Amino acid sequence: MGGEAADARQALVLLETHRPDVVLMDISMPGLNGLEGTSKIAKDHPRCRVLILSAHTDEEHVRHALRAGASGYLVKDSVPTELELAVRAVACGQTYLSPAVAGHILAGKATGGDGESPLARLTPRMREILQLVAEGHSTKEIARILGTSRKTVENQRCHLMKRLEIGDVAGLVRYAIQTGLIDSNRGSSSP
Repeated sequence: MGGEAADARQALVLLETHRPDVVLMDISMPGLNGLEGTSKIAKDHPRCRVLILSAHTDEEHVRHALRAGASGYLVKDSVPTELELAVRAVACGQTYLSPAVAGHILAGKATGGDGESPLARLTPRMREILQLVAEGHSTKEIARILGTSRKTVENQRCHLMKRLEIGDVAGLVRYAIQTGLIDSNRGSSSP
């Protein structure tokens, strides 16, 4: 059984219906990104393994994915046989890292580079709000998407801005693009 979802929220709904052993998840998706979706899957469906498929090959993205609960990380330009190998590995309970990213991780460990990024210090809800703001959603739209009040969204955005030491929405958009939370072609052009 299988299914395809346009974003992580839809993937979570399909997960309830299909109950797969392995989920292939992209990091960069609108609404709820793949890292937050992976975190929710790891928490709510611990038997399901997540294999991240991403164009990002830098150490920070890989570390975020593994911290979120991913069982593997594969770059999108991998050959089909590598995809098959990765799916089989994570389905058997192993961790799989694409050779294109494994070297970055090992180099980081050798130099002691495991510092926590500012993005990692945000709560999952703050990262979710950051992504939605950066995608250009209004406070009202964010409240509807998250099923909460506008006041709650405003308060959480205020805490987010203080934690990141960013004073405006445009700065949040730039930060979300710089950290890879959203693609630069999906960022809001007007705050």
